[in-house]
Amino acid sequence: MTKKSISASKASLVLFLCQMISALDVPLDSKLLEELSQPPTITQQSPKDYIVDPRENIVIQCEAKGKPPPSFSWTRNGTHFDIDKDAQVTMKPNSGTLVINIMNGGKAEAYEGVYQCTARNERGAAISNNIVIRPSRSPLWTKEKLEPNQVREGDSLVLHCRPPVGLPPPIIFWMDNAFQRLPQSERVSQGLNGDLYFSNVQPEDTREDYICYARFNHTQTIQQKQPISVKVFSMDSLNDTIAANLSDTDIYGAKPVTERQPILLTPTGSTSTKVELRGNVLLLECIAAGLPTPVIRWIKEGGELPANRTFFENFKKTLKIIDVSEADSGNYKCIARNILGSAHHVISVTVKAAPYWITAPRNLVLSPGEDGTLICRANGNPKPNISWLANGVPIAIAPEDPSRKVDGDTIIFSHVQERSSAVYQCNASNEYGYLLANAFVNVLAEPPRILTPANKLYQVIADSPALLDCAYFGSPKPEIEWFKGVKGSILRGDEYVFHDNGTLEIPVAQKDSTGTYTCVARNELGKIQNEVRLEVKDPTMIIKQPEYKVIQRYGQVSFECIIKHDFTLLPTVIWLKDNDELPDDERFLVGKDNLTIMNVTDKDDGTYTCIVNTTLDSVSASAVLTVVAAPPTPAIIYARPNPPFDLELTGQLERSVELSWIPGDENNSPITNFVIEYEDGLHEPGVWHYQTEVPGTQTTVQLKLSPYVNYSFRVIAVNEIGRSQPSEPSEQYLTKSANPDENPSNVQGIGSEPDNLVITWESLKGFQSNGPGLQYKVSWRQKDVDDEWTSVIVANVSKYIVSGTPTFVPYEIKVQALNDLGYAPEPSEVIGHSGEDLPMVAPGNVQVHVINSTLAKVHWDPVPVKTVRGHLQGYKVYYWKVQSLSRRSRRHVEKKILTFRGNKTFGMLPGLEPFSSYKLNVRVVNGKGEGPASPDKVFKTPEGVPSSPSFLKITNPTLDSLTLEWGSPTHPNGVLTSYILKFQPINNTHELGPLVEIRIPANESSLILKNLNYSTRYKFYFNAQTSVGSGSQITEEAVTIMDEAGILRPAVGAGKGYSETLFATSPVMHTVRPTFYKVQPLYPRIRNVTTAAAETYANISWEYEGPDHANFYVEYGVAGSKEDWKKEIVNGSRSFFVLKGLTPGTAYKVRVGAEGLSGFRSSEDVFETGPAMASRQVDIATQGWFIGLMCAVALLILILLIVCFIRRNKGGKYPVKEKEDAHADPEIQPMKEDDGTFGEYRSLESDAEDHKPLKKGSRTPSDRTVKKEDSDDSLVDYGEGVNGQFNEDGSFIGQYSGKKEKEPAEGNESSEAPSPVNAMNSFV
Repeated sequence: MTKKSISASKASLVLFLCQMISALDVPLDSKLLEELSQPPTITQQSPKDYIVDPRENIVIQCEAKGKPPPSFSWTRNGTHFDIDKDAQVTMKPNSGTLVINIMNGGKAEAYEGVYQCTARNERGAAISNNIVIRPSRSPLWTKEKLEPNQVREGDSLVLHCRPPVGLPPPIIFWMDNAFQRLPQSERVSQGLNGDLYFSNVQPEDTREDYICYARFNHTQTIQQKQPISVKVFSMDSLNDTIAANLSDTDIYGAKPVTERQPILLTPTGSTSTKVELRGNVLLLECIAAGLPTPVIRWIKEGGELPANRTFFENFKKTLKIIDVSEADSGNYKCIARNILGSAHHVISVTVKAAPYWITAPRNLVLSPGEDGTLICRANGNPKPNISWLANGVPIAIAPEDPSRKVDGDTIIFSHVQERSSAVYQCNASNEYGYLLANAFVNVLAEPPRILTPANKLYQVIADSPALLDCAYFGSPKPEIEWFKGVKGSILRGDEYVFHDNGTLEIPVAQKDSTGTYTCVARNELGKIQNEVRLEVKDPTMIIKQPEYKVIQRYGQVSFECIIKHDFTLLPTVIWLKDNDELPDDERFLVGKDNLTIMNVTDKDDGTYTCIVNTTLDSVSASAVLTVVAAPPTPAIIYARPNPPFDLELTGQLERSVELSWIPGDENNSPITNFVIEYEDGLHEPGVWHYQTEVPGTQTTVQLKLSPYVNYSFRVIAVNEIGRSQPSEPSEQYLTKSANPDENPSNVQGIGSEPDNLVITWESLKGFQSNGPGLQYKVSWRQKDVDDEWTSVIVANVSKYIVSGTPTFVPYEIKVQALNDLGYAPEPSEVIGHSGEDLPMVAPGNVQVHVINSTLAKVHWDPVPVKTVRGHLQGYKVYYWKVQSLSRRSRRHVEKKILTFRGNKTFGMLPGLEPFSSYKLNVRVVNGKGEGPASPDKVFKTPEGVPSSPSFLKITNPTLDSLTLEWGSPTHPNGVLTSYILKFQPINNTHELGPLVEIRIPANESSLILKNLNYSTRYKFYFNAQTSVGSGSQITEEAVTIMDEAGILRPAVGAGKGYSETLFATSPVMHTVRPTFYKVQPLYPRIRNVTTAAAETYANISWEYEGPDHANFYVEYGVAGSKEDWKKEIVNGSRSFFVLKGLTPGTAYKVRVGAEGLSGFRSSEDVFETGPAMASRQVDIATQGWFIGLMCAVALLILILLIVCFIRRNKGGKYPVKEKEDAHADPEIQPMKEDDGTFGEYRSLESDAEDHKPLKKGSRTPSDRTVKKEDSDDSLVDYGEGVNGQFNEDGSFIGQYSGKKEKEPAEGNESSEAPSPVNAMNSFV
């Protein structure tokens, strides 16, 4: 090689090129690698930031390879870590991995620090990364007092999570008390910081169980924040509150929910900054408040969002860009928009970068005297600093090596020697991290080695390329030469290609290329050669290919495929139809050189391919078969074939015989197959069994026989029409006896008692015995015990019982058949068990964790396996209610049982009753039964909300008072703290009085409400409370009676409707100023849904404000159920409906909607049907006193008509007519009690004092009593019937009246006074 003068500035480049040329590649040959010396290489290490579970042993991995095997040492926090002085620390054998024993007394916190591993042998030292060990932490939530959140409908809300700081940080999610994730949407969503954001709150957001959970995955723990309560005040409830506190001159109420333009809840301000590292995931978040709910949109100022890496999450509130790079830096703007406007925020993103490799240093294998370079190039933001170490020591203080020179990120090696071998470390670091890479320089002096096996044979087809291998290794790198023959000349020229890996390629091998080739490898340390052989084979050819065929249906066709091949290769011929396997049909016959298809059908049409394969090549040829219809022929009669005849047995041997026969007439339908059957005249005379079947072209078959069977055979022919009659039986042939060929099957060992083992098996069938005297040898021995086999010979039975065995121990079992000639082959062993006994001990350490008032979790320790004494089936938990803590009354104990399969040690107990004392015990179960019970464990469920009061009865109505009586809840579910009574007056013009709320002590059972308005309908809502909260409410309506004393009735105005004084104060009441206000409706809407429930039906009524002619529907379902709502259509535009077919004593939910108005429905109401009891309702129309009274009234009206008629004919005026002329809205006076005649009408002034009748659909007090002197003729005396319940058509029984009531919902109001004729019609 000629030398040239080069400048110093180009030295490194030239040396690098020298490295690329002269650096050695070590083949991955296992034998070679075992022989070559090699510096250490780190193969496995723990992560740089290693967070460990403080409850488990700490394992710090450090694995390395090298020749000789390396030794290991560690540093901790920069100083030597002497593991021999710490009894808790051990190093794995032949490894550098440390195991710190935490589970045996150690504390993880004591081993926090920075660890580094060094692997060293005589050729150098490799080091690991700095491994920072930190134990994970999952701290508890700090205690804090959470105030209930009271929010106005439509306002925004943020529920703060503020999870404890853990290591690593926890995963945050929000759930309710039932462990169900809270639904999220564009309106409600969780932020990246874990807080729950409401863009605007709705009434359905009201709940008391917003719970933030923090899941610490590393320690597999979940921490729970205290529940957060949110109460949303809807506009209706706000109006009620405002009305209760404002005077008549104030405004009507709160304004409807006001729409608002968006404002950003997070981030705050107009701009913010964000720094992210290259390669990480960039998460940007914008959450906005506003009504309607704003929609979020993201843009990048001055550019586009990166395609294929951009994703939107959390309903587009979160922008996610994966694998960010410096090009992703810039300003990102989020825009929140609704119909009222928009808000935006700009986030300035800067992408920094921890160091990353551009060129990592690579291992160098050099020969003595060679040159090379190690290059370490990294990039980052900011630019990383590059430093070098040699064998783990900074290169500045490492032992000097005259062959190396450090030039920044490059180490240059010149004229290396074996002592130059070392491991170099490159460290690239900046403020965001570091990279550490080990690269060794291994200087080897090795003579040539050829790794290709000697005398390897290569075979190729003529005119194809041949590749002859010569894998080699040596240091310095050997030169390779090829020779043909042992003493041939060196191969040169264009007819050969020499590859760098030593392979010789002959591009076009010919027959004369066959021979022996020699590969020679040499360097300055030696020379070696290897011989390989090449054989060139003749190609395979199809000399007669299949040809196109046209064949008539049911004919026969043949394709030829004649081949020529090298005599040393074994060809295989495969036929395909339409590039798929031939049909599995016996009509297709494959010969040596042809394919024949018999009885061709239309489905045989297609392309047939002949493929010839050898180990070196493959050829193919194809032809098409077309099937055509046969020419018309006379009608043919098809029938089953005639039976075969002349059956003959020949070649009788012990285990086989040849059967031949002559086919009968096939009757114009070719015989497709023959079925051969046999009869065993020795064991089952007269019974024929299937033996085999053969194609219809075959008339001879070799039959396999069993010993000790007296055979007779018969043959049945089959064609497409059916089966022939069986042939005459052949002569009989009795085979000789022999040992049994097989043993019984399905051998099992299962004990029926604790001290026995029942061994069962399926006996051999008659012909399987192979000879007379069939018996069984039953053997057994205890498993895992050095015992001899115990055996017994039994008759031809299928069961044997071993007595006196230990309880439930495993046994090895085998059953062997034998007859008079000897034994069957040695049977296989099976494992069985002796009988089970009841478990000995009860589960221990039974613990109960009460989750809520109806659910508890029970834990127990598993019993020792030896005490189970059988197959473990599982555990049973018995639990029963001891007493209710609120009633202190005992009842019949009904024990409940839950079974938990397998070795489970915990379970959930559902369906518990709140505020009750329970007991439970646990028992283990095996195949025999249950073990003893654990000691009874007592636990108590906390309080819950009570059920509704058992009844609410309103009695003793007077002009200004009502008496309320009630029963305590059937299920208090705790200690009752009080009752809550709410009520409000309702008048005929849909004007609502204020909602009054009264808190009543829990020990009260009645209350008198005074200073009420006369002739006024009131609706009452009543429920009980415990310390947990309010229970479901019961509703009732009642009416104060009319005044007969002529009290001046106040006028009803837009803002008023009742007298100023409502109630007298008492210790259990508080008053509210009775100002009325007009509710400002949001058209359309359905409100004031009320229910009155009986045992099996309920009357639903409501108020509707909106367009006329609305078609309503009622939806209902069981309260608390997840079943779909049931829907009932309301006929016409009525504002009431009766739900029938309900279950007594069941809580239902109900809501009302209007057809055609999407999403328009009322809020939900809950009611409970009454308990099942004997019906007390009496149909008033069937009562004798009612019928008599109606007849008397009709008779009086008839007399009145006659009198009027007579007086009119006389030309005089009667008082009734005069009053009709004088007044626009007179009322009929009640009949006088003394003479039964009608009284005179009152004056106009007295008319103003009359009381309006009840609004349609209203109810009278529950005892249905009205003072007689109030209205002698009023139908109140009999109008409501017994108990005053609704009719099932939704109307009241007491709606008969002489005066037509106002019907505001229908919009028409009559001022005509009812005449006697009208009064008469009302009773017809």
